[in-house]
Amino acid sequence: MGIVTGIIVFLLIWWVSLFAVLPFGHVREADGTPVKANLKRKFIWTTFVAMVVWGVVFVLIEAEIISFREIANQMALEDKLR
Repeated sequence: MGIVTGIIVFLLIWWVSLFAVLPFGHVREADGTPVKANLKRKFIWTTFVAMVVWGVVFVLIEAEIISFREIANQMALEDKLR
């Protein structure tokens, strides 16, 4: 995996992780309004979760267990069959 690909994959994982982490510890006063958002702590947790997930993805790609090229070829084949 190249450095640019690694950064892009990390950012995508970070963004998805953010939405997974946001609801944890959420105390509401009314619908959708947190009493204390504490975003700095959630960003730190998001970064930690994203680093762990990215590490797993990196190992899977470097060990050639999964491949972006194979995923793209499979998707192209499925599009041809439709």
